[in-house]
Amino acid sequence: MVATLIYLETVTSFGVAMLNVKVGKYATNKAIDPHVHFRGFEERQKCTISSGMALAASQGVVAIIDMPNSKPPIISWEIVNMRLTEANNEGCTKGYYLFIGATSNPNQIKEAAYVAKNNSRVAGIKMYAGKSTNPSISVIEYGAQRIVYQTLVQEDYRGVLALHCEKESLSNYALWVPERPSSWNRVKPPESEVESVRDQIRLAEETGFKGHLHICHTSVPESVYLVNEAKKRGKIRISCCLTPHHFLYSTDDMLTPDAVRLKVNPPIRSPEMMREMRALLRFEKIDIIETDFAPHEPENKTYKEGKPKETYASGIPSLAGYRDFLDSLVEAYNFTPDHVKALTYDNVKRIFTKIVE
Repeated sequence: MVATLIYLETVTSFGVAMLNVKVGKYATNKAIDPHVHFRGFEERQKCTISSGMALAASQGVVAIIDMPNSKPPIISWEIVNMRLTEANNEGCTKGYYLFIGATSNPNQIKEAAYVAKNNSRVAGIKMYAGKSTNPSISVIEYGAQRIVYQTLVQEDYRGVLALHCEKESLSNYALWVPERPSSWNRVKPPESEVESVRDQIRLAEETGFKGHLHICHTSVPESVYLVNEAKKRGKIRISCCLTPHHFLYSTDDMLTPDAVRLKVNPPIRSPEMMREMRALLRFEKIDIIETDFAPHEPENKTYKEGKPKETYASGIPSLAGYRDFLDSLVEAYNFTPDHVKALTYDNVKRIFTKIVE
């Protein structure tokens, strides 16, 4: 536990320095973060549920939704119960929710739908339509993704299906050069995200999916346009998110080796895309702000010459400094307090209807 607390102190100072925004007079009274990666289970040295919840509370976050790519992955009723027992034992009985993961196994998808329907603390199902840190919950092939939708339709699932959208056939990991961190944007180019978003919308519409499609951490303007076009067609319910790091940073901030700390999935994009994503958020084309908080040991986010390139972890501890970021939206970017509240609380409650806090 001591190691975890020491690490979270490092994360907090690192995160505030990373955000590098002016602390404003306004701070939203409360927020809900629908996308965090608390570790626990076999990775307690990175972040426990209770230490993650304490960090969230320090930023005005009253509820979170934890992602399922833990070790072991949260893909069954049994493991959901294990996770909630761990949370309860650490005193996290209020404001802690989670996703159950989807795999390519139809029987597992049926179980996930059943759990999501019947457990009040399971906020929805998460599908990684691209590589996850845990391969067992990556549903990469288009045909396998179709099976997920078809199975959920058969099970009359009407809850949230959250999606990590990256089309692996359009990625090229050979292009990753750690001493030039901006190269990660070439590994997973914008079209990788866009085409995956296009696939998921097509599959949801073609199969008659009755749930709510939720596109996590969009980083490319065209992805947002696809979501808004789908809203206009009205065949499916759909929403999308933006993270603080995709709002604040561009590849111009990744020109030196120490910027490997900004390696994330999906990648930080070009200055032009960053500015357009800011405008889309400002003009209410994006529904939610989420942090995508991901704690890693410092050595996995630090450049070292000769270090194997596959050992550089993706993810940013962006809950740290989150309140300062929300302040800056009002003071530096001309958002209204009501709009910030909608992005961080009202819209989350509207989409994730199980959340009670």
